[in-house]
Amino acid sequence: MTTQTAEQSTIFTGFLPDDFKVFELEGLTERMTGIQTRIQPKFQQIGAQLAAELSLLSGQEMFLHIARHARRKVNPPKDTWLALSPNKRGYKAHPHFQLGLFDDHLFLWLAFIYELPNKKKIASSFLKHLNETIAVVPGDFLLSMDHMNKEARPVEGMSRKDWKEALTRFRDVGKAELLLGRHIAADDKLLQNGEGLLQLAASTYEALLPLYKQACEQ
Repeated sequence: MTTQTAEQSTIFTGFLPDDFKVFELEGLTERMTGIQTRIQPKFQQIGAQLAAELSLLSGQEMFLHIARHARRKVNPPKDTWLALSPNKRGYKAHPHFQLGLFDDHLFLWLAFIYELPNKKKIASSFLKHLNETIAVVPGDFLLSMDHMNKEARPVEGMSRKDWKEALTRFRDVGKAELLLGRHIAADDKLLQNGEGLLQLAASTYEALLPLYKQACEQ
C-alpha cells in the first residue's frame, strides 16, 4: 500500500444505506460481524477526528470509546455507537458525547446516562438554572430519557413546565437518563458526506458544551 492510499483509507467518507442494514442480520454472531466489519472502522475514523475537535473545544483531552457489546450472549444489539469522554478507561460514569446508529437513523447526543454517580447533582444544577439550561439547547434538537429507546421528543414546543418535569424525572428516577442532540434519518444524503457529517456532529456538540461543562463541575 502506498503512503497516499494509506492516508486515503483513514478519511471518513460517511455512512451508506447498506451500513444500516447490519441491523437486519439475524443472530448475534452475524450482526456483530456486520457491525465489526462495516460500522466500527467508520466509528474509528470519525471518532478520532471528533475526539481531536472536542479536545480543542472543551479544553480537556477527550478519548474515543467504541461499544463492543461484550456482555451480549444471545440477543443481537439493536443499536451501536461510539462515545467521547475525558476518561481514558470508560465513559458511562461521566457526561459524554455519542454518535451511533439504530436501523433507521443516526443519533448525536450529549449523554447523561443512569450510571452517572452524581446525576442527582447534575440534574439539580440544571433545575436551579432552568432558564439558562433551556436557552442553551437549540429548538431543532431532540430530548430522550432512555438511550435504549429509539424515540425522542422535539425540544421545540417544550414548555418550562415540560423541562422541569423531564429534569425532575432525570434527578429522581434511578434509570432515567438525559440525552440531548439530533437524529438524522438513515436515507439522508448528508450521511454520505463524511466532511459534512463531521461538521454537523462537531457543531452539535459545541452547542451543548455549556451543559457539558456545567455537569462536569458538579
